[in-house]
Amino acid sequence: MSESIWTDSEPLSASSSLRPVPTVSSGSRLRAVEPGNARTYVGSGLSEPDLDRAEAAAEDFLEALGISLDAEHLRATPGRMARAWAEMITPLPFEFTTFPNDEGYDELVVVRDVPVHSICEHHLLPFVGRASVGYLPGERIVGLSKLARIVEHFARRPQTQERLTKQVADWLQDNLDPRAVGVVITAEHSCMTLRGACAIGASTITSTLLGQLREDPRSRQEFLALAGATV
Repeated sequence: MSESIWTDSEPLSASSSLRPVPTVSSGSRLRAVEPGNARTYVGSGLSEPDLDRAEAAAEDFLEALGISLDAEHLRATPGRMARAWAEMITPLPFEFTTFPNDEGYDELVVVRDVPVHSICEHHLLPFVGRASVGYLPGERIVGLSKLARIVEHFARRPQTQERLTKQVADWLQDNLDPRAVGVVITAEHSCMTLRGACAIGASTITSTLLGQLREDPRSRQEFLALAGATV
């Protein structure tokens, strides 16, 4: 799955147009060739879901499991199921807005308790939790809501928590060019709590630290403390 990335250094206006910028693929990430622009449009790169096919497949799936759809309250379930899945695994486009770091701010910026809801790619069951995303600014700072948008963007697809954590950190590093990036995600996986081990209440913590947060123990400890992680 690839993201569509567009950039424009001019302020957003009704008449402005976005121009495509080449991207460079590196494993699970895509980065703009011109990082740090004032505005970056990130799209899903996906075609529209075929809801009719999905609904027919959902009907076959439920009937194969022995669920009769004759009852009135179940007749529309395949359609609802198809629409729900399309919503959960379709990344939302967003504009990644950055601003000059005119004041030379050089301390951590951390957004905590960002909601995370994604789908485990192994069992196609939800995992939900919270993320803390932080960075040490370089020449530019980012609109704070965009940190939550990045998490949501990469979460809306079949995922592993490990990959999600790294994708968010790598994308920020490539497109903001900060001195450091840190991402911590804590989540509960229903594939582990509702089936199999049925380990209700168990949570999983993953982290990715880049730049100074990886190299300097004191900076790493400060970030983990601000993120609410155990240090």
